[in-house]
Amino acid sequence: MKPRDPYNPQVELAKKRNYAAAERTLMAWIRTSLSLITFGFSIDRIVTAIYISSQTPVHTLRLSRLFGLSFIALGIFALLGAIYQHRQELRHLHQKNYVYTEQRSLSTIVASILLGIGVFAFLGILL
Repeated sequence: MKPRDPYNPQVELAKKRNYAAAERTLMAWIRTSLSLITFGFSIDRIVTAIYISSQTPVHTLRLSRLFGLSFIALGIFALLGAIYQHRQELRHLHQKNYVYTEQRSLSTIVASILLGIGVFAFLGILL
């Protein structure tokens, strides 16, 4: 048998593509997390400004603060999860015998939490 060549251009290019895909995925999660954090902060500030400027008390101040904080917390959670997932993927790429292993989808987790926040907001406005 012929010994394996340690440098295989196809393997190295595949690793480079996987590395670039991991970087793009992390950047997408950074944008998503930043949007969630900004949205939560904006909700809190807008409702607080309306509360301060209005003559009549706004009863939804506490609910909107909780709603805004939940978006901020989700953004932070998503960013921490994305950083962890990115580091794990890079660690796997540097292994000699890289084998793809299925992982939990961070997107599904964040979407589920966002669904919960949406249902909570809907019920909060409805009731």
